Amino acid sequence: MSTPIIRLNDGNTIPQIGLGTSPLNDKKVAPVVVAAIEAGYRHIDTAYRYNNERGVGQGIRDSGIGREDLFVTTKLDGVFQGDDRAMGGLNESLRRLGLDYVDLLLIHWPLPQRNEYVSTWKTFEKLVEAGKARSIGLSNFKPAHIDRLLAESTIRPTVNQIQLNPRITRPEQRAYNSEHEIVTEAWSPLGAGNDLLEDSTLAAIAAQYGKTPAQVVLRWHIELGTVAIPRSRNPDRIAQNIDIFDFVLTSDEIDAISALDTGEEPRVDSDSSGH
Repeated sequence: MSTPIIRLNDGNTIPQIGLGTSPLNDKKVAPVVVAAIEAGYRHIDTAYRYNNERGVGQGIRDSGIGREDLFVTTKLDGVFQGDDRAMGGLNESLRRLGLDYVDLLLIHWPLPQRNEYVSTWKTFEKLVEAGKARSIGLSNFKPAHIDRLLAESTIRPTVNQIQLNPRITRPEQRAYNSEHEIVTEAWSPLGAGNDLLEDSTLAAIAAQYGKTPAQVVLRWHIELGTVAIPRSRNPDRIAQNIDIFDFVLTSDEIDAISALDTGEEPRVDSDSSGH
């Protein structure tokens, strides 16, 4: 079954499952991108900070897929905030990717201490006008940052990519995004670095459907209406992560998975993070 798509507030669409490519380097990421596209992925997520845009572009070319059939995201970090630096930043990203445009361009972190995210967003608006980014959005932004952005900009952010999984469910942030017609996108959707996939609740639900705990978690993201970008370099795991459209969780199962939230604080925004 094909991946569902979500309509963004600018009229464009985004596939609900994508491939996360951090922390793979150029050499390692290219065959992973090929494997993902062969498995049915049509959404690839990269960033300047990942240092793998060349490899992502190579993987796209090696796959033989048409550009119009693929949704590509990249992100620009603090180096490109303010003074129209994002213009050159995206031009260089496009050169490394070998593409004329990206489907989604994100500000990687707000970095409020620099007080440049609004001016950077205005540069992003120019990049939309220039046809180099189809849609623009945010990553790791909190509601207070978005409130200011909405008050001082023309184009509404389409996406906010945040750390989100059943251990860190962030219902208030998701509700805020929904209220403002901003799609919530999950990085670390499978809870990397914690014991989530060993949980007995997930094991029981997975056994019922003949799925893995990871597939159940990704289906939970689908049911919540979020976009998820799981990471893997294993072709079998990559294929498993998108094989989640032949079952549906009940409302009780969704609630049980959401109840796995530990109250853990999301990871602090960082200009050196891999996400």
